[in-house]
Amino acid sequence: MDKVIVKDDRKVLQAMKKIVLGLQHLIAMFGATVLVPILTGFDVSTAIFAAGAGTLIFHFCTKNKVPVFLGSSFAFIPVIQLVGKTEGLEYAQGGIICAGLIYVFISFIINRIGVGKILKFFPSQIVGPMIIVIGLNLLPTALNMAKTNIILSAVTFSTCLILSNFAKGFIKQLSIIISVIIGYILSLYLNVVDTSLISQASIVAVPKFQLPAFSISAIITICPVVMAVFMEHLGDITTNSQVVGKNFIKDPGLNRTLLGDGLATMFAGFIGGPANTTYGENTGVLAITKNYDPSILRLAAIFAIILSFVGKIGGFLSSIPQAVMGGISVVLFSMISLVGFKTLKNSRTQMNLKNIIIIASILIIGLGSHLGLNLQIKITNQVSLSGLSLAALVGILLNIILVKYEEHVSK
Repeated sequence: MDKVIVKDDRKVLQAMKKIVLGLQHLIAMFGATVLVPILTGFDVSTAIFAAGAGTLIFHFCTKNKVPVFLGSSFAFIPVIQLVGKTEGLEYAQGGIICAGLIYVFISFIINRIGVGKILKFFPSQIVGPMIIVIGLNLLPTALNMAKTNIILSAVTFSTCLILSNFAKGFIKQLSIIISVIIGYILSLYLNVVDTSLISQASIVAVPKFQLPAFSISAIITICPVVMAVFMEHLGDITTNSQVVGKNFIKDPGLNRTLLGDGLATMFAGFIGGPANTTYGENTGVLAITKNYDPSILRLAAIFAIILSFVGKIGGFLSSIPQAVMGGISVVLFSMISLVGFKTLKNSRTQMNLKNIIIIASILIIGLGSHLGLNLQIKITNQVSLSGLSLAALVGILLNIILVKYEEHVSK
C-alpha cells in the first residue's frame, strides 16, 4: 500500500513539474505573440488561440518529436498591415492561408527529392553563423525592452544567470519563471506594475474568430514572404536541433516540420489570426533548462488555448513590465547565439579562406541592419530578402561556388 502511495506521489510531482515548465514556456512566448496582433489589428485572444492550436498541429505533423512552440510571425507584419489598410484583414487572412499552402507544397517537394539533398547545402560553416545571426538579430529588441528600467532588467537578468549556472536539479530548470517572479515582485514594490490590466480584464474573453476572404492582389502581396520565411524556418529548426542534440531536419524530417508550419499557418488564417512560425524564445528556454521533453511544449500550447478564453490571466501576463521580460530575453537570445558558436567549435570547422569568407558574409549580411547597411534584394514593392534570409541564400551560393572552385583547382 505504501509503495502505491509513493508511486502516486511521484506521478503527481512529475505532473506538477511539467505544469510549471509548461507555464515557463508560455511566459517566454507571450510578449512576441501578442505584439503581432497589436501591430496588425488582429484579435489578441485569437492570435494566442492560433498559436496554441498551431503548436499542437505542428507536433502532430512531426510525430511529437520536435520540442517547438509556434507563435505569431513577425515576417508577415508589413504585408498584413498593407493588405489590412487597403482591403481589410479578412483578405490578409486569405493571403496567409495561401502562404501556408505554399509551405505545404514545398514540404511535398522535399519529401519527394529527399532531405539528404537539402542537407548537403548546409554544412557547419553555414549553419553556425545562421544561428548566431538569429540570436544577435533578436538581441536589440530585448535590450530596448530592458532599457525601460535598468534596475528591474538587471535584477531579472542576474537572477536568471545565477540560477541557470549555479542552481541544480529542478530549480535550475525553473530559472526563467523564478527570475520573472522575482522581477515582478520587485516591480510591485517599485510601483511600476499597471494592475489595471488585471482588474479591467474580463474573466471570460471569447476570441473573435472570423472567416477569410480572398483576392488576387492580397495573395500576390503576402505570398512572396514565404521565400524569406523558408530560410528562417530552416534556421530555427537547425538551431533547435543543435540545442537538443538531435537532427530534426533528418528525423522527423524537414518536410514534416514545414508541413506542420504550413498547416498551422493555414489554420490561423482560417480563424482570424496572424501566420505562425517556430519561436526562438522557446528554443532559448530549452537551452537554459536542458529539458527537451516535447510534451512540455504541448502542455504550454494547451495553456495558450485556455489563456485565450481567460481574460484575467492574459491581463496578468500583460502586466509584467517590459524591463522584466527584456532582462529574460537578453539571456534567451544570448543563449541562441552561443549555440551558433558551439556549432562551429563542435563540428571542428576549419578556418580556411573559403570558410572565413562564407562565415563573414553571413554575419555581415545577416546583421547588416544593425551595422548601418541596407542590404536587400527586392522581390516585390512590399517584399524583399534581407537579414537572415538573404544571408543564408548568399552563404549557400558562396559555398557552392567556392567548393566548385576548389575542386577545379585541385584537378
